[in-house]
Amino acid sequence: MATTVTTAAVASSSSYVASISRVLHRDCGSQSRHALAAKGCSFSSSIARCVSQPPHALGSGSPTPNGGRGRNEAVACSMASPIIPVLRSRQVLCKAEANVSGDIPNNPVAEMSQYESIVELLTTLFPVWVILGTIIGIYKPSMVTWLETDLFTVGLGFLMLSMGLTLTFEDFRRCLRNPWTVGVGFLAQYLIKPLLGFTIAMTLKLSAPLATGLILVSCCPGGQASNVATYISKGNVALSVLMTTCSTIGAIVMTPLLTKLLAGQLVPVDAAGLAISTFQVVLVPTIVGVLSHEYFPKFTERIITLTPLIGVILTTLLCASPIGQVAEVLKAQGAQLVIPVALLHAAAFALGYWCSRLSSFGESTSRTISIECGMQSSALGFLLAQKHFTNPLVAVPSAVSVVFMALGGSALAVFWRNRRVPVDDKDDFKE
Repeated sequence: MATTVTTAAVASSSSYVASISRVLHRDCGSQSRHALAAKGCSFSSSIARCVSQPPHALGSGSPTPNGGRGRNEAVACSMASPIIPVLRSRQVLCKAEANVSGDIPNNPVAEMSQYESIVELLTTLFPVWVILGTIIGIYKPSMVTWLETDLFTVGLGFLMLSMGLTLTFEDFRRCLRNPWTVGVGFLAQYLIKPLLGFTIAMTLKLSAPLATGLILVSCCPGGQASNVATYISKGNVALSVLMTTCSTIGAIVMTPLLTKLLAGQLVPVDAAGLAISTFQVVLVPTIVGVLSHEYFPKFTERIITLTPLIGVILTTLLCASPIGQVAEVLKAQGAQLVIPVALLHAAAFALGYWCSRLSSFGESTSRTISIECGMQSSALGFLLAQKHFTNPLVAVPSAVSVVFMALGGSALAVFWRNRRVPVDDKDDFKE
């Protein structure tokens, strides 16, 4: 009777192994038929030996003949049980087929690990690069002022392209299922920050041009650098891009309106120009990146590890350039704006985060809203101040804001990058 059962089990296992071999051959067609057959036979024989062992050879407390061979076969049997779920993963199958013992070759993994660790190190030094860019902009402005308007636009476009490569259309669809989240970010952008700017300017009794400049920059939309900081901080990049887009479009009305209400001066905004710039700099590059991710996933996966570093480099350059353009004014008047501008950004980061948490948003969403609230498009404020105000001091707060916006955002992003998002973090975008 035992012999009959054992024979049936062997026959069943042989049929089972044959099916495994067929699946392996189908999923890993790049391997030669002969190599696959040889490995399939080796695998077959292992299972056959396992099934053919008598019960006493598989027991944990029973003596095992042949110097412990039974224990090895028992391990082989125990290893056979997870085969079915493993079959569902083509990648695992191909690795197993390439090396039946289960040992993955070490060299590629070691090289990738070293490569990723270098990129991670350079990315986490984000605040250091911002500081270096600031110093170069102030003391060696000619090294960064070559990034003029046209190149500045191209740089912003590449920045958004690098972010788009990390996204899919499903990310945006999920965010749009809960428009209230984008709405909260919009309110934080055009309610919390402008009121902070006005309060700080009045409390510290800044001169009229500096107070106007501080209020102006606090009424500007979210900057593209916030998308990079959100990505580094493990926030929701799709939400960040949507919030940046909405606040930039909203700036057509909100920036001049709030500046008029809070500073008493109307700052005209070129509505058509701002809308076109938003389309060119934010939407088009992001969509190109998403489409690349959608239709060329293999290529995208190869370069996606470089995305944070590309964003860091571009952000550093885009922050250093405006500083270099007003280096002399910064040396003369910048010191008295250090405290007001630092308070403006620090308070905006903190209020953006804690208001989100108190509104029962998850950790990832709260990080995103905090960064969007704290990182303004200081470059836009700088351009508006230069274009619409005769007093050069009005542009100084925006130039100082570039430094603290990038420095505070990068430091916060690196801090959050080293603090994992909880596994049970609330999903604010589910159906």
